[in-house]
Amino acid sequence: MGSLEEQTPETNYTKPPGIRFLECRKNFTLSYRAYQVIVLTVTFFAYASYHATRKTTSIVKSALDPQTSQVGLGFSPWPRTHFLRSSEKREVSWVLGNGWAPFNGSDGTSMLGEIDLAFLSVYSAGMYFAGHLGDRLDLRIFLTVGMVGTGLFTSLFGLGYWLNIHNFYYFLMVQMLAGLFQSTGWPSVVAVVGHWFGKKKRGLIMGIWNAHTSVGNITGSLIASALLKYGWGWSFVAPGLLIALVGLVVFLLLPVSPESVGAEEEDELQSPIKSGGGVTEPLLRPGKEVVKDKAVGFIEAWKIPGVAPFALCLFFSKLVAYTFLYWLPFYISHTAIDGQYLSDETAGNLSTMFDVGGVVGGILAGHISDRLDARAVTAASFMYCAIPALFFYRSYGHVSLYINIALMFITGMFVNGPYALITTAVSADLGTHSSLNGNSRALATVTAIIDGTGSVGAALGPLLTGYISAKSWSAVFTMLMMAALVAGLLLTRLVMAEVAAKIEVSRSQGGRPPRSPAIAVEV
Repeated sequence: MGSLEEQTPETNYTKPPGIRFLECRKNFTLSYRAYQVIVLTVTFFAYASYHATRKTTSIVKSALDPQTSQVGLGFSPWPRTHFLRSSEKREVSWVLGNGWAPFNGSDGTSMLGEIDLAFLSVYSAGMYFAGHLGDRLDLRIFLTVGMVGTGLFTSLFGLGYWLNIHNFYYFLMVQMLAGLFQSTGWPSVVAVVGHWFGKKKRGLIMGIWNAHTSVGNITGSLIASALLKYGWGWSFVAPGLLIALVGLVVFLLLPVSPESVGAEEEDELQSPIKSGGGVTEPLLRPGKEVVKDKAVGFIEAWKIPGVAPFALCLFFSKLVAYTFLYWLPFYISHTAIDGQYLSDETAGNLSTMFDVGGVVGGILAGHISDRLDARAVTAASFMYCAIPALFFYRSYGHVSLYINIALMFITGMFVNGPYALITTAVSADLGTHSSLNGNSRALATVTAIIDGTGSVGAALGPLLTGYISAKSWSAVFTMLMMAALVAGLLLTRLVMAEVAAKIEVSRSQGGRPPRSPAIAVEV
């Protein structure tokens, strides 16, 4: 009894202020499942707001650099503004037609690619440090600071419109600082969700939860497209204010872990790890012992079986995904569809179909990987299917608007499916790997290693696209197909291990299959 009384003040002290206020006001204590709902909801909107701010750059590209529409980008000599009525042309020409120095020159496309590179390079480098810090700091405070900082520097980019700034290095530095604060997001939210959910149905739960990426992209696209005609600065400031507001919600409500709020797991929420023939400890053991775990080092995290191949796979997977994230609206607006060019706003809205497909792909990949208990097989299969999807979208996407939408949806499903699976369920599995002996202080570090490595590819893809697209979009799609192929091949050893394990289980006809060999295999 004395021990429980000593723990109570500490538990109350570490609860988020919003949770304490709610429990005090209603005079009851939240259940474990209620905390899980709060965690999924708050982290969902938190990371959706990150992607909403990240997506705006791709929407504004054509407004900053409208002069390259006829440089090897389309199939038809029709003018790019064909879908704009004469009154609409007059209304938005001062925003969308003249461009913005220094991006409206002959090298504007490559300059925009360099800004993407700077943002994603700092983002990927910052991810490693963010993961290291995330396992050592209060994730609620860490995530709040990252979101407010992201909102500040996203807004500062947009303020260049009203302050009449035309210095390339201003936009470059602001985007680099925005990338630094953006890097706090993913390791933090995956670590928090990993603390609250065991491995059972993790792929499906995280597949649904990972829809925040596409929801954020869609939200960012719609907001930026709708505000573009009022001045491109609004397309940055509005998402910047949005993420700062959501950051305040994170500070008030987000419970970092069951231990921090004194919650105890219920029913089947503890998911045991099978190793060999026996059952070992749960993925995350509640109680003081977990809290006292020493955070796993960077090199030690790299040595966890499965981390390296999945990290390298994500390098090429995110190269493909982020090329679409940053360049798809630009590609659509500069490509004649059924002999007609779409306006920048219409192209931005149409590009959301790629993200809708991504939502379906993420959920489907998570569900399939749970049913098969085979993360590597699922991820590799999706990457291989992405190759013909990319080919057909490039070859036949211009035939009609409906064909473009259908092929874009399918491409988004296969491109974002493995990307979503690796950055969520796989990262959480590896961050609670049996080789860690129950240590839960590796989630943010492992997530940062995998997504940080992937973000290097995410930086490389848009940069190369900025240069290659000026000569040939067919060459860009060839690059993307090759990247998808390499991503699938990098998982070959893990795929073979999973298949061998399934064959062995099938022959033995005994019990349930072991935990995913893609995670358990020694590499």
